[in-house]
Amino acid sequence: MPLADYSSESFTNNRITHEVFHRGSGPCVLVAPEIPGVTPRVVAFADRLVNLGMSVAIPSMFGTPGKPSTRPRAIRVLIRSCISREFHAFALGDTAPATVWLRALARSLHERHGGPGIGFVGMCFTGGYGLAMMREEAVIAPVLSQPSQPLPLGKARSANVGLDAAQLRAVAERAEADCPVLGLRFTGDPAVPAERFETLRAALGDHFLYEEITSPDSSLNPKVEKFAHSVLTEDLAPDSVPEHPTQVALTRTLEFLSQRLLPAD
Repeated sequence: MPLADYSSESFTNNRITHEVFHRGSGPCVLVAPEIPGVTPRVVAFADRLVNLGMSVAIPSMFGTPGKPSTRPRAIRVLIRSCISREFHAFALGDTAPATVWLRALARSLHERHGGPGIGFVGMCFTGGYGLAMMREEAVIAPVLSQPSQPLPLGKARSANVGLDAAQLRAVAERAEADCPVLGLRFTGDPAVPAERFETLRAALGDHFLYEEITSPDSSLNPKVEKFAHSVLTEDLAPDSVPEHPTQVALTRTLEFLSQRLLPAD
């Protein structure tokens, strides 16, 4: 049972209610899961943060908590989420209601757990939300793992990061004021085109930190699959292969969150 060690409670804001799973103590990381939801691999990533001395909160925004990821389940959840008014999956430069709810949750978590601020890890469907989360001062460690919104249908959406020009300038100013952003993607992932990270590099400069994992790469053992997508979860190489680029990306993510949230030794 992947969530056996977690408590859960509902959180409501802006007429949206979702169940949120909590574990650990110390500064909090808000882990917004990928399609199809709070899978065992998402929970395993959150458990790593707890083991480092942080607390975690995982909102169940779609799907069935605890169920493993399968292609049929992912497709069903994706279709329902794409047509949901909560996520605005196709919108350009538009703030989805889901990000308003997440920012309210972030404020609540910071009040509850204390520390210098909270971390945010978005994945896939929620990956790009880390930028909108920077509008909340409590968020000081945003991670964008394979940010796939807006869905990259056409040239404009491929380069778009889900913010309008004014919002992106505000994010750039926040990043420059000591709030760097970490981005993760596979180079062969059609859901996260290269143009999207180019937009972030141009807007944030040296304050955009990133790991781009080359795929496919037959020289690796295990190799990166051609259409690998989930850097920190489903496509993460085993811990027994620490030199694998997904493990390198995982280590960088854990270090980024630890350095931003935990007190120095």
